Amino acid sequence: MESKRQAKIARLIQKELSEIFRKQTAAMGNVLVSVSSVRVSPDLSVAKAYLSIFPPEKSQEILENIKRQSKTVRYELAQAVKMLLRKCPDVTFFLDDSLDYAENIDRLLASDPIKGTADDYVDPDELKKQRR
Repeated sequence: MESKRQAKIARLIQKELSEIFRKQTAAMGNVLVSVSSVRVSPDLSVAKAYLSIFPPEKSQEILENIKRQSKTVRYELAQAVKMLLRKCPDVTFFLDDSLDYAENIDRLLASDPIKGTADDYVDPDELKKQRR
């Protein structure tokens, strides 16, 4: 279970990383990198940042570029949180595929031939009234 301190530091890192990526991607144009969540280890030395990248076609390329520039990103993060944290954690970046997963589930549910429509729904109270 995550402690209050871990949660506070995770939110701080998420906010600062979002600002760093907003500044960096403003120059690129037509690219959006958002930090969907950050998980911090109990000893506060490692942080895992999960990124959502739009457009999805460029996500692997942009993620690899971010991983190559991770030292620079960590330095900028350390400058942003230097008054709040004694030591800036090492940050590793991962692609957040939760939106793709949810979209896939929606697509599978929409293609299900067994699934009924809203018109097929019968209210149980109405059935009781009809039986009387």
